[in-house]
Amino acid sequence: MPYDPAYPTVCFDEKPKQLIGETRVPCPTMPGQSARYDYEYERNGTCNLFMFFEPLRAWRHVDITDRRTGNDWAYVMKDLVDVYFPDAERIRVVMDNLNTHTIAALYNTFEPAEARRIARKLEIHNTPKHGSWLNMAEIELSVFGRECLNRRIPDVETLKREVAALEAERNAHESTAHWRFTTADARIKLRRLYPSYSE
Repeated sequence: MPYDPAYPTVCFDEKPKQLIGETRVPCPTMPGQSARYDYEYERNGTCNLFMFFEPLRAWRHVDITDRRTGNDWAYVMKDLVDVYFPDAERIRVVMDNLNTHTIAALYNTFEPAEARRIARKLEIHNTPKHGSWLNMAEIELSVFGRECLNRRIPDVETLKREVAALEAERNAHESTAHWRFTTADARIKLRRLYPSYSE
């Protein structure tokens, strides 16, 4: 569908991140030699990355939380509605069927009137079971995985700084996903998910 600021399509996904600190100083790099790290490390807990990606506008945002509960999901959806797209009439959200991604989580987190207000602005489109790869937020998370999450990051503050820097860079360059999976391709690859009619 063409871009419409009143009805944006936002892909949403999440990814856990283990926080790992060094117990020894890594060996410095030398010409022709990769950096070397000791196998020993210090585990500093985990956190969660919530990725919003609007491919038609080439915009993304990552929220980092301590956990990935239904309440955490509800708060990031509230931010989606009130902070990132306050003027949108409805926001089409493409996401997987995770048990915490439910409208019920809004009602468990907020007062009923507030939950209803947020829910009315969301139009949720779930990816099929085992088809989360259809969500372009996964593509964007894989970019973040290669560019800044593929090394040891010791704490949430460092992670937030590095993720914010990459987010700003990719937004400034208007980097987006070039989706090549057509409806015709989907009807072949996902034929078991489409109803069949025999005459």
